[in-house]
Amino acid sequence: MTCIKSIQTEGNNVTTLSIRNLTKKYGELTALENFSLEISSGEFMVLLGPSGCGKTTVLRCISGLTDITGGEIYIGNELVNKIPPKDRDVAMVFQNYSLYPHMNVYDNIAFPLKMRKVHKDKINESVHKIARLLNIENLLDRKPKEISGGQMQRVALGRALVREPKIFLMDEPLSNLDAKLRTEMRVEIKKLQEKVGVTTLYITHDQAEAMSMADNIGVMDAGKLLQLDFPQKVYTDPANRFVASFIGVPPMNFLKFKIVKEDSLLLKFDGYSSYQQDKRSIIKIPETSAEKLGNFTTETVFLGIRPKDIILLKDGDDFDGLKLKGETTYVELLGDDSIAEVRIGDSLLKISNVSSRSVIPIVGKEAAIGIKYDRIRLFTNSGERVHIILE
Repeated sequence: MTCIKSIQTEGNNVTTLSIRNLTKKYGELTALENFSLEISSGEFMVLLGPSGCGKTTVLRCISGLTDITGGEIYIGNELVNKIPPKDRDVAMVFQNYSLYPHMNVYDNIAFPLKMRKVHKDKINESVHKIARLLNIENLLDRKPKEISGGQMQRVALGRALVREPKIFLMDEPLSNLDAKLRTEMRVEIKKLQEKVGVTTLYITHDQAEAMSMADNIGVMDAGKLLQLDFPQKVYTDPANRFVASFIGVPPMNFLKFKIVKEDSLLLKFDGYSSYQQDKRSIIKIPETSAEKLGNFTTETVFLGIRPKDIILLKDGDDFDGLKLKGETTYVELLGDDSIAEVRIGDSLLKISNVSSRSVIPIVGKEAAIGIKYDRIRLFTNSGERVHIILE
């Protein structure tokens, strides 16, 4: 897997980051297995995945806080495996801010420069420059307990930026903020990164953060990188069922179908009894694609459909695509939008943007849905993506 989008900026401290076959084991537990990643100069890369997937371990290995079991880490052209953390020229921002409570904001930001014995005048110049950039000049005399969570996060960013590091590492820095402030801060962080041009690796389990901030997203699970691509590409063309289910709010729906060989190769919905089957719930596999599914005959496959791509139909609507019937079981009101839940056989489907539909579902009533063939993503029972064109 390679990074699709390359970013080049005019910043003073941009550099590449290269991770090659990184492995980290804790006894019998493998936290990372042959993990590889290339990040371009000035790029904002996001690693996205559930808790325990290895995201933080990647950052700790890059920074040198965790020893690696195998593989290589390059910052620019320099192999840093054996270089102490203090000499790797990376800056980390943590979710708990890690500010010194007895120091005011000025001294918190200045601390890395004081440790490097930078001249006092240079420290003062740098701190005020960063404070202006982050709009916190009026807070320099205050202690951490006297400022808000969002302001503390800006101070933590300032302390990292003042060093002018080669690499910026962010470990879920917004997870302790409320929803409104998280939304505001992710915009501010992205603007700031673009302005200063520091190569950044940001980790999160929040896919809204990843989609809105990243130049490229790497989706992780169980210590492995499953897909690396543009945010929109990860959303529209997931590499496997895990990625498909992890990206999207609500997540992708999955319907079980059987592959059946009759006069031709067919996909039949697995949630209907035989008397409910009709030609509208059966998909004929084109001859040009049948070869890809031939080895899976009689197996279950999963059709993935995004909630926004499900069409609500009226009785008698002429629809060219997959058509199924079920019952509306719930409608969730979300202000400007609503999400409907429809039971079809043994499956529950989420349908988004319900408030703007011409057909409004009613709880307890029958719902007819339509799905365009080009909106369907097909996955094997083991989760692999099958790239075929349905018609």
